[in-house]
Amino acid sequence: MRFGAAVLRSYEGRFALEEVLLHTGPADGEILVRIAGCGVCRTDLAVRHSAGRSPLPAVLGHEGAGVVVETGDPHTGLSRGDHVVLSFDSCGHCRNCLAAAPGYCDSFASLNLFGGRTENAARLTDLAGDELAPRWFAQSSFAEYALVPARNAVRVDPTLPVELLGPLGCGFLTGAGAVLNSFAAGPGDTLAVLGAGAVGLAAVMAATASGAMTVAVDRHPERLALAERFGATPLYATTPDLPGRIRRLTDGGACYALDTTASARLINDALLALRPTGHLGLVARLHTTLPLEPGALDRGRRISHICEGDAVPGLLIPRLIGLWQAGRFPFDELIRTYPLADINEAERDCEAGRVVKPVVIPEGRSG
Repeated sequence: MRFGAAVLRSYEGRFALEEVLLHTGPADGEILVRIAGCGVCRTDLAVRHSAGRSPLPAVLGHEGAGVVVETGDPHTGLSRGDHVVLSFDSCGHCRNCLAAAPGYCDSFASLNLFGGRTENAARLTDLAGDELAPRWFAQSSFAEYALVPARNAVRVDPTLPVELLGPLGCGFLTGAGAVLNSFAAGPGDTLAVLGAGAVGLAAVMAATASGAMTVAVDRHPERLALAERFGATPLYATTPDLPGRIRRLTDGGACYALDTTASARLINDALLALRPTGHLGLVARLHTTLPLEPGALDRGRRISHICEGDAVPGLLIPRLIGLWQAGRFPFDELIRTYPLADINEAERDCEAGRVVKPVVIPEGRSG
């Protein structure tokens, strides 16, 4: 099977729209999906800074959504024509997967980031026959088609705009899941969100939907304006005595805080803004040692890393779609679409902060 895909051949290079070859159809437990749209996530872009751990050349993309065109066996639970949102890969049989925590799968890094599944791994090549890296997050959905484990796919209502739903599989899932699952925030709770990008704004929307009061911190006025529109009190990251200001706004300290920035200063500010026994969740990967200020972890405060919003995608994605249909999780307002051929422009706009969530659409038009 021959189709178009955005191929990244070097860590410093541009994506190139190329014809690629898929040499076999779906095996048992797999589905072939025609991609309708794929979100551009900073995890995709971070491959450039992975110090060679993510193999290239590769087709990236892991916030795909589309339509099933073929199934590998009759036991996938999916059928041709089903509309699906694709999420992260997991083994399904380790202790954490069995405990409904697939984001903490024992094989998460190897399956999603550094090589993918080893079985049938070399099925995708360029036209010269050279192998492309094993499937990124078991999707590689910066493409017209993706071969995916059925375990990764969540069926959705076919009347929905499937081309916009892909970011529910990772970025929006992470921010909303942190609020709804990790924190289980509800009415009367208070939350500080550090960084008002795609993950942070999804957290703001989920907190508002759950009845929690939110303070959003960022350095970009346009991002803070969005956070305010979604129900948060905006604060500039440069606000003097930021922890004290958050404590005053949250009546003595936030119950929860979510950092999406990996900034040591903001992480310490978030800890100091928590009330006793408060919980700070980190979603961004730290690349250096994290120094903690004296007193930052006093009085029962705690800090943890949150992966994929502590979500079971098959449960959280339908919940978020239901909130969106009720007007309580307007994630579509964060999206700008680009043709797949314009993926380099989408990357530049994302890095420059001109768009919150780019979505690339095969054979589509920008919107």
